[in-house]
This record gives sequence, C-alpha cells and structure tokens, in this order.
Amino acid sequence: MNSTQNKKIRQVTEKTMVVGIDVGSEKHYFRAFDWRGIELTKKPFPFTNSMEGFNSFSNEIYSLMERFHLSETLVGIEPTGHYWFNLGQYMSGKSIKFVMVNPHHVHKSKELDDNSPSKNDCKDPRVIAGLVREGRYYYTYMPQGIYAELRNASNRRFTLVEEQTRIKNRLYRWISVYFPEYKGIYTQINAKGGLLILKEAPMPEDIIKLGIDGIIEIWKKAKLRANGRKKAMVIYNAALKSIGYREGLVEARMEIRDLLEDHEQNEKRLKQINDLIENLALKIKNVEKLLEIKGIGIITIAGFIAEVGDIMRFDNAKELQKLAGLELVADSSGKRNGMTRISKRGRKHLRYLLIQAAISVVGKCEEFKEIHNYYTTRNSNPLKKMQSIIAVACKLIRVFYAILAKGIDYDASKMLEDIKHPGETPNLAA
Repeated sequence: MNSTQNKKIRQVTEKTMVVGIDVGSEKHYFRAFDWRGIELTKKPFPFTNSMEGFNSFSNEIYSLMERFHLSETLVGIEPTGHYWFNLGQYMSGKSIKFVMVNPHHVHKSKELDDNSPSKNDCKDPRVIAGLVREGRYYYTYMPQGIYAELRNASNRRFTLVEEQTRIKNRLYRWISVYFPEYKGIYTQINAKGGLLILKEAPMPEDIIKLGIDGIIEIWKKAKLRANGRKKAMVIYNAALKSIGYREGLVEARMEIRDLLEDHEQNEKRLKQINDLIENLALKIKNVEKLLEIKGIGIITIAGFIAEVGDIMRFDNAKELQKLAGLELVADSSGKRNGMTRISKRGRKHLRYLLIQAAISVVGKCEEFKEIHNYYTTRNSNPLKKMQSIIAVACKLIRVFYAILAKGIDYDASKMLEDIKHPGETPNLAA
C-alpha cells in the first residue's frame, strides 16, 4: 500500500490518459487530459448513474484512448458520500484503474487555474485530474467477501448504538419532566425492572393505581429477579410524592410507550448484529490471538478489522496509524516550535474505536496500565493523560498489526520495552 508521491507521479507516462470525475447523486461529469495537462475532451462529458451511463462512459474512454494512441487510463474521483460506490464497482469490473483525491485538496486547489472560488461540474473534473497528475491521490479500497460483510455489519452497529443513545436521551427527558423521582430509584435509565413498570404505568398516577402488588406481579410475569416487595414499595412511595408535571399526560404516555418499544426493538437488533459480527470476526485468521489481551473484546477487534479490511494490504503499522488519523503532525517554523498534535485525518470510527480500546486496556490490563503510568510520570517529557491514551492507542495498532499480519502470539513482556527503568526490572505482578 505504501507509495511515495514520486512513485505516483511516475505512473503517469506519455501513454497515460488522466481522467477526472466529479461524482454526483444522479449524474457524473468527466474530463480527460494527457500527461502534460492538455485536455483531450472538447467539453465535460456527462453520464448518468446507471448501467447505460456507465457503459457510455467506458465507451468514450476507450474511444479517446484509441484516437490519441494512448495505452492506459488513470481515473481520479473525489469521493462524494456513497455516490461513487456503484461507479467504483463498475470500473473494477472493467479493470479501469481509479484512485481517490482528497475533497479537502480539491477545495484548496480549485482557485489555481482561474483565481476564483467557484465550484461547478465543469471545473471540478479538471482540478481532480490535475491532482492525479501531480501524484496527490490515494488508493481506494473496496472490501470484498467477509471484509465487506464485516464493514456493513460494523457500520450498522454504529448506527444502532447512536439510535439507542438518542432514544435513551429522549426517554430521560420525558421521565425528568413527568416522574423525576425515577432517577433516584434506578441509576440507569434502561434498568430492566424500571422499564417493565414504565411500559405498563408510565406516569406516577398510573403506578399508584397499579399498587405494590401490581408492580410485583409485573416482575413475576417477566421472571425478573432481584426486584422484590421492598423495591416495589420504594417505587410506589416515590409515585405518591412525585412532583412530576401533570399536564399533557395523554400524549406523554403515548410517546413514552413508543420510546420504550423503540428501545426494546433496538436492543433485539443490537443483539442480532453483535452475534453476526462475532461469527464473522472469528472466521478471520489470528483473531483469537488478539482476545488474549485483557480489555479487548470481539466487538472491538471486529470493528478494527471492519475499518481496516485485509491487514495484508498494509506494509507497516504506520500506515494504519495514518489511516486512523493518529499520526503526529508538527507546527513549527524557524525558531518557533508549536504544539505537536494528531492529524485527525482518516477514518473517524477507527480512531474512536482505538481510543476506547486504549482506555479499556489501561483499566484492565496490567502491562498497559504500567505503560500508561510510565508515560504520565516519567521525568523527561511526561505526557498528559489523554496524550498517553493516544500513545497507548498507537501501541495497540502495532500489536494488532503484528498479530494479524504475522500470526505471532501476544507477549505481555514485549509491551514494556518502551519503559526504561534504570537498574530495575518491570514488575507485572498483580
């Protein structure tokens, strides 16, 4: 996967036609240029996001190559949401080589030709093709097989988790208005015993009508343990003394019940998608070795692989670090030394997952806990806690890469090689 800009530039020869495509939701536009930047198309060529449109695009490409005696084509695309997926799949099937240009680069360089910030379907393909000729592109990756299944499943899980969070927040808001005492009974808004009661009796006056015996009966039907008469009395007495709002109860009951149904349905979907993710992840080679790290679960590993894809397409762990936006970037000029920070460019889900994984291993895994402690307390250049977490996340990238790509076993002692204690051997005893 590693390729310097010089190598990318050398791929554009006198026999190469460079094509820039501005991707849209229903219609795309392309312009073609030779290796020097001379345009081969008389005007932007539009084609629809359909099989007929794709075929007209490929026919025009081959026609231009034949007319100008060119032997290869390099297509550049500015990824616009998901609209390029079908076109990318088509070009892969036709063996048309295509690469991606960063939308940020397109935005920054579109004024070079006409000194105008204008953006249109005619201008953008030219800017994209220019970036490709200069080697300012990256190779796209379209996962296939189990990696495609895992990515779709992981993205679906992210969506479900976000939806569940929104549902909980809305439910919390309504409970705070109509039954604020509930928060003092259950520390978690989604406590099963409490949700069962709210489903039957969403308002304090409904709970009073239900009575202590009615509350207990609901729990018995659900075969819920650890909720007895004492807990039922607490709920009942809280309802008697509730200061909750007493207006608009009819609609409030409806919305609370709807939110509870949505919450229950989302829980079922999350369980189904978690089971699917686990089954898919365990089919990938060396995944079981990663589970030996305390604090790392199958969902974390699956999420990592879903974002990264086939680990063998990377030459080293630094490429993964850049993909996650965790590579360090300096801000200095002359005698001025600015603050070094992470780039935050790349796959945000991967970055979020790695930081959460780092927090988990620092709390549960002794060797990572000691590394974190060393980073934050060392005499020379001690890190702040969040800086240390990022450093641990980068170390996890190296560990994941080594195990998945090389098949080596996890060795806790190797984790402490960064720690240099003068005349002292690191102690991993719990």
